[in-house]
Amino acid sequence: MPRTESKVRTLVSNDDGMREAVETVLDRTGDGETDVTWLDVKGDLTSGQWGRLIEKEILVEGDEGFRVADPEAIRAGLEPASASDSSGSAGGSATEIPDDGESSWSKYDKGAAVVTVGLFVGYSWKPLRDLIGTTMNVPLGPLQELLPFYAVVMILALATGLYSTLLQANLMDMDKMSAYQDRMKDIQERRKEAKEAGDDDALDAIQEEQMEAMGDQLGMFKEQFRPMVWIMFLTIPVFLWMYWAIGVGQNATAHIPLDPLVLPLRGEVQWTDPVIGPIQAWIVWYFLCSMGFTQIIRKSLNIDISPTSS
Repeated sequence: MPRTESKVRTLVSNDDGMREAVETVLDRTGDGETDVTWLDVKGDLTSGQWGRLIEKEILVEGDEGFRVADPEAIRAGLEPASASDSSGSAGGSATEIPDDGESSWSKYDKGAAVVTVGLFVGYSWKPLRDLIGTTMNVPLGPLQELLPFYAVVMILALATGLYSTLLQANLMDMDKMSAYQDRMKDIQERRKEAKEAGDDDALDAIQEEQMEAMGDQLGMFKEQFRPMVWIMFLTIPVFLWMYWAIGVGQNATAHIPLDPLVLPLRGEVQWTDPVIGPIQAWIVWYFLCSMGFTQIIRKSLNIDISPTSS
């Protein structure tokens, strides 16, 4: 019964507790020879595990309690996929998600996320923007006095591009990201094969596995968002300093002398002039510099932040 084997394989793939639960009911039923009740296994299984075994139809109703649906298929499902998966598309995924036993987000990551949310207020609340602007002007003011403002923006774009690349390379777990992608790719391939073969049992089992794998999407999002928190934590103050220095927003005044900026295809423009729709010239100049420097940094340091499927 390939479907039962696949259900067992999916159930125990990422939960050693469920593996022990399945082995316990097999042992208590003598490999399917007798029925078992909740009272027989209450000290060895949790109510949640017992419920999942019934929900997945590994345990089915018997004469005096519950019996295992197919002992041979269940035993096969407990074996490693490489040793027992001869059914092609009906087998479980061979991709395992690395698990370090705890969330990849530390208390510092969570603290940075909270502060970052607070920093966003500075875009719309002038007192906070002025406070951050004057604070950031302590280290950046002398640089602005030495160089024209467009060169200061270039240096800031270079700095943000450098630490953004390094943060992404060091905070994202590429092994996990690759495993997430491999598992979803494997499920899609097996689903396609089962559909072409007209194997309804396999399709049902793969559909259940796909629903359980939706948690992987959340895992991928968390892995991708972790470095973004630190990038925004460091970059938002830089942006708020530029807001403060240029005088962006209603009732805002520039705090430094500014010469016009010369942009490709547009010529001479003021820093707050809209260039692409409502997007102002200073933002366009920053992102042009940032994208260019980021690509150069990645090539120079040979850093690839894209997960590679096996």
